[in-house]
This record gives sequence, C-alpha cells and structure tokens, in this order.
Amino acid sequence: MEAVVFPGQGAQRRGMGRELFDAFPSLTEQASDVLGYCVRELCVADPERRLRSTEYTQPALFVVGTLAHLKWQEETGRSAAYFAGHSVGEYTALHAAGAFGFETGLRLVQRRGLLMSQAEGGGMAAVLGLGAGELTELLREGGFVSLALANDNTPDQQVVSGAAHEIDALEAYLSARGVRGVRLNVSGAFHSPLMLPAQEEFAAYVRDFTLGDPETPVISNVTARPHPPGGTAELLVRQISSPVRWTESVRHLLDLGVEEFTELGGSVVAKLVRQIREAHRRDADASGPAPAAPAAPAAPVRPEPAAPAARSALGSAVFRERLGLRHSYAAGGMYRGIASPAMVVRLARAGMLGFLGTGGLTPEAVEERILQVRRELREGEPFGVNFLADHDDPAAERRVAEMLMRRGVTVVEAAAFIGMTPALVLYRARGMHRGPDGAPRCAHRIVAKVSRPEVAGAFMAPPPGKVVDGLLREGAITGEQAELVRQVPMSHDITVEADSGGHTDGGIATVMLPAMLGLRRQAQRSHDYAEPLCMGLAGGLGTPEAVAAAFMLGADYVLTGSVNQCTVEADTSDAVKDMLQTIDIQDTGYAPAGDMFEMGARVQVLRKGVFFPTRANKLYALYQHHDGLDDLPTKTRALLERSYFHRTFDEIWTEVREHYRAKGQPEVTDKAERQPKVKMALVFRWYFAYSARLALTGQDGDKVNFQIHTGPALGAFNQWVKGTACESWRARHADAIGLMLMEGAAEHVAAACESWGGTSRFAPAEERALAART
Repeated sequence: MEAVVFPGQGAQRRGMGRELFDAFPSLTEQASDVLGYCVRELCVADPERRLRSTEYTQPALFVVGTLAHLKWQEETGRSAAYFAGHSVGEYTALHAAGAFGFETGLRLVQRRGLLMSQAEGGGMAAVLGLGAGELTELLREGGFVSLALANDNTPDQQVVSGAAHEIDALEAYLSARGVRGVRLNVSGAFHSPLMLPAQEEFAAYVRDFTLGDPETPVISNVTARPHPPGGTAELLVRQISSPVRWTESVRHLLDLGVEEFTELGGSVVAKLVRQIREAHRRDADASGPAPAAPAAPAAPVRPEPAAPAARSALGSAVFRERLGLRHSYAAGGMYRGIASPAMVVRLARAGMLGFLGTGGLTPEAVEERILQVRRELREGEPFGVNFLADHDDPAAERRVAEMLMRRGVTVVEAAAFIGMTPALVLYRARGMHRGPDGAPRCAHRIVAKVSRPEVAGAFMAPPPGKVVDGLLREGAITGEQAELVRQVPMSHDITVEADSGGHTDGGIATVMLPAMLGLRRQAQRSHDYAEPLCMGLAGGLGTPEAVAAAFMLGADYVLTGSVNQCTVEADTSDAVKDMLQTIDIQDTGYAPAGDMFEMGARVQVLRKGVFFPTRANKLYALYQHHDGLDDLPTKTRALLERSYFHRTFDEIWTEVREHYRAKGQPEVTDKAERQPKVKMALVFRWYFAYSARLALTGQDGDKVNFQIHTGPALGAFNQWVKGTACESWRARHADAIGLMLMEGAAEHVAAACESWGGTSRFAPAEERALAART
C-alpha cells in the first residue's frame, strides 16, 4: 500500500512549483484570483522575499502540493491508500482526498496563515537527540512547565513551542546539558495553547464553510488516526493549538501495512518518515510485533511513557490496575462541567483518571462531550464521567444512566447520592458478566464520592434486593445480571470527601478517613469480597504535603478538584481564573446549595471580591423566616430585585415557568402557584443558576454576583507555586499539576520514612484485604 504525504511550513523554497504552474495554468490563475496576488511569482521569483512569511508560506505550500498531486496522478495513474500532511500539509491531504474543493481549501489556508502570522511574543525551538518522553522529563526538571511539545517529528526530533522568553531560557538550559537546540525563525508559538486566540477566530471563520468527509482516509495531526465522519472542521480548528503527532501518525500507517510513502510538494517529511520507519523496524526486531505508538504530547508538560517508580508506587496497585492507570490519582468532575473534555484527555494520556464534568449540562451536551473525549483517546486510555444524583427527577437520572451505557462509558463518578437508586443499580448490574471461572466480573465501575458513613456503607454493600428485583421484573436486567450483582458491592472504589470546594459537609480528613477505613474492613470481612475494596481521599489536596498525608493515612488513591479549576483546560471563564489564581487559604466561605436549597445543603465558594456568599445566605434566611414572596418587606423585595436579580420577581417567575415547561415538568410550577413557599424557593433558586452562569461565561458588569465553587486547597496551591512559571493559570495544566503533586508527595513520604528508619512502601489494598479476611 502507498501513502501520499504533504509537507508543512519549512518546505518552502524559491523556485518551487516552477514546472507545475505551466502545467496547470487554469488552477494557477484561480489561486491568484483568490489570494489577490500572483502565486506563480511568489513561489518562483519571490521578488519581495515574502515566501518565508507565514501568511504567504501556507497558501503557497497548499497550491504547490495540490498541483503536485494532480501531476503525480496524471503521470502514474496511481491512487493513494492513505493521505497525511504535516501541519498545513493536512489541508492539502484533505483536499486531495476529496473533503473540500480547491477554492475552499485555499481560503481556509489563507485565513489560517494570516491568523497565525499575527501571533506575537512566542517562539519555537527544535530539539535534537531526545524522544518526547525524555524531553518532557527535561522540561519538567528545568521548570519549563509553560512550554509545549508542538511537533513530535521523529523519535529523536521534537519541536518545543511557547513564550519567547521561555524559549530563550530553554536554549541556554539545553546547551548546558549538552543537548542540541535550534531556535526556529518564527514569531508565534505555533501548535501550543498560546494559539488559542487564533484558533477561536479561525473557528468562527470555518463555520461559514461546509466541509465534507475525505473519500480516502486522511491521518489527523491531532489524533494520529484517520479523520472520523463529521470531524473534518473540528479537527482542523483544534490543530492550530494542538501538537503535530507526526511520529505516531507514521507509525500508525506502518501498522496498517503501508509500505511506500510518496511526498508531494516538497522533500522534508520524506526524511522524517525514513527515520521513523527505521526506529519502527528496530522496535519490531527487538520485541516482535510493533506495539502501539505512545500517545503524542498534548500538553506543555506531557508525562513520560513510564513514570518514575516513586510517584507511581504511591497508593494501591489494585486501584491502578482495574482502572487502567499509571498513577493512583484522579480529578473530579467539578461543578457545571468545569472538568472539560480537554482536561479528561490530558489526564488520560498521563495515566491518571479524569472525570468529565456534567453538572448543569443537558444530557445532549454531556453526550457530545463524551463523544469528543472518545474521538481523542485511543482504545484503553482511561476516563470517567461524573454521574450526579437527581433528587428532583428520578426519571431524568435514569435517562442519563441509559445514555452512559449506550455510549460505552465504563467508569462513573457517583456524586450526591444518599441511597442506591434504580438508575445507579441498573448501571452497575448491566455491566455484570460471568468470568471463565464462574465468578462475577464487573465491566461497569462506580467510583463513589461520599462524606457520610451510612452512604459509604451502602456503596460498599451489594445493591438493595428490592431495587434489583424491580429491575428484573421490568426486564431492564437479565436473571444472570441480577444474580451476579448481588455478589459484589455497589462500588469497589470509595472516595471519602472531606471539606472541599462545592458541595461539602465540612468533614475533617484526619477524622473521616480512618473511620471510613474501619467501615471498609468491616465490609470486606462481612461480605468476603474476592476483589478488594479501595478507598481514596478528596478535599484539601493542594500541595504535595497534603497528598503525602492522604497516602500516609491509608488512602489507596487521591482525587483533586479545586486545583484543576484554575487551569488552561478548565471550562470556566478567564475572568474567573484570573480571580482564582490570586486567592489564599482564607478566601473561601460557605453558601446554600442551589440544587438542594430547601434542604439547607451547603457549598464552599469564593468570597474574595464577590458578594455571592453573603447574598445567598441572606436568601436562605429569608426563605426560613417568611411564608412567600408576598410576605417579604417592601424594602427587602426592592433590594433583591434591584441588586441581586436585576429583574422583578414576576419576570423571574416567567423564566422559571418556561424552564419547567420546556423540561416537560409543568406540575412543578403548578404546585408552586398553589403553595407560596414553594414559589419562593423556585424564584430564589433562579439566583443560583444565574450567578453560576455569570461566572462560567465571565459576563462583564456583574462580577460581584459570580458564584465560584472552590476550596482553600487552591489557595494553598497558589502559595506553593508563587514565584514559579505556574503562578499564572495560563501555565497550569491538569496533568502537569497531578504529576507535580504526586512526585512531591513521593519525596515527602520517602523523607518521612527515612527519618523514621522505616520503609516508604505501604501495604497495598490486596494485602490489607487478605489480612482482613484471615
């Protein structure tokens, strides 16, 4: 099989395409009309020396590559089995594969080149002689956490991208260590998060075009896999700030059986292909069939394929093995979907578990985010989805469970459950099957988040028999699934949530975890589970010392939240991140939870610079002391409408009524019309949705009403990284934070054990379970 590949920027040279322009005069003229200048003159003579400028280079390469492909087809009569292109060369590949026409491709490339040329303050450097993992480790050791691996060109040639001053510092750092680095002649930090503003503008431009699917498979730079149906526009947009995974792309083509690579429009990538092929052959000779290539870097600090033993040994090997992780580390979903697909993907590639945020999102939006994660991850890379209890609408909770199963989600983070609901039991039971030895096997994993002993006990017990019987009667599960699910706990993995950002019972970690571990021992002994229960800790984990303390208390894994909220990947507004990166440990407070307003549940939120906690507590006090909106004093009502809500109660009630009607729940507002206290609660609840929406969008003019869920752990983290590159949230990435915390924790554990004259090895869960059973 043959693959045709096209080069990217760097392949341009004066005189290129000379024979092609004469062979295809019509297309040459069309290109010049679209671009507004003579493309032949630019490429052949370049009298004004513009060919090396990004806004001219990219259209020129697209035109020459397209004409070269047409010439190749005419002369050989052959057709490619696959196409691929390096950076802008991917556009040429997609056009050659029939995804869009010549004029469309040229206009896209012209706008892309213009936007990228306008990026300032960035730089790039090629690093020779190091693999992606080795370079990542070197960047981490040097504190260059804001730099991105932009191009994984060959197994020993990488390109780093980032702020110009960081690139300058990197050159000296590499030179002192005998590593060859070459500064590239570009003004922008291409294929890095610094290109996100250009990416956003390009995304708006692309919306005016209809891009089809390639008729011949084209390997995406973003995923190193063929473009999926319907994914052309999205992947081209993301490519601007994502790394070029060229090594993995070529390895994938080799694994597919490609034997011949033909470069058209240049002579640069063919050399890269030869080096990758040689390394691929050496790997095959050394270990038999070639393994899947390691995931290419997707972040400024990408973890190495094999993490250092110290940090990877913390926690339970059982937990890591059953969830497919390299580290006993997870990141929670966070409020209102703040844990974005980008965050989940980065954590997965780092061997850590990220839970996709779902709170406040429609099932359709959650489903689309799941599909987005699946498109980016390779088979077997771990991820989970936050599954929230819906106390108001059990039917909606059931629909979410059905969607999760339909989309093949095998790990969920069960949050806010106070009992084992039919939807949660259904999810667990549907994943049950019998192993070769006849024992139950669990394909659906529930990582339960708990803060109360009775809820932890329910998760560590088999599901309630009445619920299982009910699902069996309705035909939702089979007899075998019902039999098997009674033999396992609802969850093998329990996260104890101490005081934290968002919903909190204010628990103290050093009190809660030991008590919960005692419950775990009782459950393991009572039920004699073949597979050990694991218990993790969440809440207050913002520094290596805190993470080390969690493991030394006996946690099998840790789960972070607030520290991930102030990262590039967090799906909240820049305005919120600007506020969060400066807070200290005393800058949070407590407020009523909007989704459980009448119950008096609390959330921990930012109080520095906002009025939300004070105003939310005021609303709850009014709700407790008054029977309805008409019972409020006139001055109080005017204050609420003017300063809190910025609209009248009547206007709010109209919105609330339309909301529940759109959800198919008119009975909610019908009841409220008859019961003034219920109506008051719904109107006050509106404020919580409004204040959360303000924060997520960063809406100007009403910052004092921002509702920002966060905990003091973020303040501790801010103090820890003060004076480093990570002081700015624009240099913070969820995977890098996880590795920093775990490595620092490993050092603290080792130092503590050395000072005690002991060992840093903790008994894993399987050994503790065995001890409990005997």
